[in-house]
Amino acid sequence: MSLETRYSQYDTLAFLYSGLESSKVSLMLLEKFILQDIPNESHILDLCCGTGELVQLLLEKGYQVTGLDGSEEMLHYARENAPDAEFILDDSRFFKLPPIFHAVVSANNSLSYVTSLEELISVFHNVYAALQSNGWFAFDLNQEERYETDEPTSTSDFTDDYAMIDCFSYDPEEKIAKSNLVMFRLINGEWQRSNLTFIQKAYFTAEVQSALEKVGFTEISIYDAGRNLGVPQMEGRTVYFCRKL
Repeated sequence: MSLETRYSQYDTLAFLYSGLESSKVSLMLLEKFILQDIPNESHILDLCCGTGELVQLLLEKGYQVTGLDGSEEMLHYARENAPDAEFILDDSRFFKLPPIFHAVVSANNSLSYVTSLEELISVFHNVYAALQSNGWFAFDLNQEERYETDEPTSTSDFTDDYAMIDCFSYDPEEKIAKSNLVMFRLINGEWQRSNLTFIQKAYFTAEVQSALEKVGFTEISIYDAGRNLGVPQMEGRTVYFCRKL
C-alpha cells in the first residue's frame, strides 16, 4: 500500500472508535438478510473494518473473518479487539484479493468517505473480484438528509485526555460534506494538536444501484434503515444487499 493512499488521518481518531456499540446493529441486519444464506464457517471480508468490533462479532458466530482498512492505527486496535482474525492494511479503492469470500460487508457508512462515483465503482469492482459465485455484498451509505444544514455548524467534545472541535459544512451542489477537526490529545504528559479534514459524499440511491449493476451485481435490495427496517440508530442511512451470481 502506497503512502499516498494510506489513511493516516484516521490514525489520530482510532482511539475514539474502539469499543463503539454500532457493530451490534450491523450484525443484526447481516443475520436477517445474508448470513442465513451462506455456509457455516464461511469466509467474510470486513471492508473498512476500523477497530474490528464487527470482525469479532462475526468470529464469535463461527465465521472466518478478514478485516481490511487503510489506517494502521485502526488495525492496531482491531488486532486487540479481534485477535483471531486476519487483517490487511490496504485501500478499498485499490485492493486486490482472490475470489475466496462468501460475503463482503462494509458497515458504519464507511464507503461514504469514497468521494467520487468513479472511485466507488472501483471499490465495487474490487469487491466483486474478491467474492465467490453467489457471494453477498452488504454495505450502508448516509443519505443527504444526514448532512444537510443551512449554515456551517460547530460541535465540541472534551475529556481529561483530549479536546476536539468539529466544524461541519455541506455543499448541496457538490453533495460534499466536510468536517474540519481540531484535536488536542494528552500523550505522555504533553498536549499534542492535530488539524484534520474528513470529506464524505452523499450519493443518490439510483446512481449507486446503477454502479452495482454496471459491475455485475444482481438481486440488489435497497432499504431505508429507519423507515423500512425500523433501525433508529441508522436513521437517514440506506442499506444495500446484492449478490454476485
